Amino acid sequence: MDLLNTLVDKGLRREAPTREEALAVLATSDDDVLDVVAAAGKVRRHWFGRRVKLNYLVNLKSGLCPEDCSYCSQRLGSKAEILKYTWLKPDQASAAAAAGVSGGAKRVCLVASGRGPTDRDVDRVSDTIKAIKEQNEGVEVCACLGLLSDGQAERLRAAGADAYNHNLNTSEATYGDITTTHTYADRVDTVHKAHAAGLSACSGLIAGMGESDEDLVDVVFSLRELDPDSVPVNFLIPMEGTPLAKEWHLTPQRCLRILAMTRFVCPDVEVRIAGGREVHLRTMQPLALHLANSIFLGDYLTSEGQAGHADLEMIADAGFEVEGAGEVTLPEHRAAARDGGCGAHEGDGGCGSHGSGGGCGAHTGGGVCAPAPAATTAPAAATGPRPAKEPRTDLVAVRRRGAGTDLAPNA
Repeated sequence: MDLLNTLVDKGLRREAPTREEALAVLATSDDDVLDVVAAAGKVRRHWFGRRVKLNYLVNLKSGLCPEDCSYCSQRLGSKAEILKYTWLKPDQASAAAAAGVSGGAKRVCLVASGRGPTDRDVDRVSDTIKAIKEQNEGVEVCACLGLLSDGQAERLRAAGADAYNHNLNTSEATYGDITTTHTYADRVDTVHKAHAAGLSACSGLIAGMGESDEDLVDVVFSLRELDPDSVPVNFLIPMEGTPLAKEWHLTPQRCLRILAMTRFVCPDVEVRIAGGREVHLRTMQPLALHLANSIFLGDYLTSEGQAGHADLEMIADAGFEVEGAGEVTLPEHRAAARDGGCGAHEGDGGCGSHGSGGGCGAHTGGGVCAPAPAATTAPAAATGPRPAKEPRTDLVAVRRRGAGTDLAPNA
């Protein structure tokens, strides 16, 4: 297929595909999905080999969020019967993090519900970061606390944070349809603040909320412009008690196409399969490892994930290997640019051109917004979401173990 050969060549050169090419990937048929995976897999292996980075979530504060993000079980007015608790103490959070690290996690993602942290909250999280770093040598820590105020990213960096996650989630054009209590530009601003403070920026998306192919391409191109080091791809977990509980648009094949499109647009960044992989990819999860080089280990913020040992077996059985603590995740040109202090990301930038002059995923929730490229005519087949055959509500389980409980975590 000429399209795929072209996309592989561009990915190996860190060159962006056109919008039409990205849309065409999403429009390919299920009969072609293995060809799409094989092509995007060449780009993944070129930049990341067969390594899979493991990440582990610790939900520091669960539920009772004042924001109204439609996809989130912790939102204002949510009737989802999730765990609700206030801030974990640093030693509790550190103990939870240690479970993930012992299971092979290289990065711990500290997440708290809410619009954004107060200065006191930043102090709490700073103490937690220090406790985790003291007890787990070499572990990376990513914070995900919502919208940041001036100076807060710098304080987190000084406390030892390595990264900050804040997802764009969907296209700018449709953002107001899923959230009204803050704006798309607010989210972009927080990613800029993380960059400027020297934190490794992590920002991604949620697929399956009823968006069109054009929306998916818009948000991924916007992410390329923001130039995060890692891009989590979440697949909506339709939780009962949330406005999007009836949204079941994804099939395993569509999820693979979305991951492939993301890899082609952002060829040399850490693409992470985040929330919802078990629900929507199901038995095709191993194929997704040919596209993404990073996954979450075990459970998510408010829902249960695949057993940690099953994640490790899946990685080994698929012929991949867990990335070691001493290995550098990013390709040399990106890692060198970050070490060289390019936190401000001046110039055009963009995934695939980081350092050459050219956010935590799992359903949580100033600066100039980096706009998506101007819309162009899409292929006729790129019409929007394709409904799944049937909802798999049996695969959605509320988390009842780990952080905020007396039960051992799944790691």
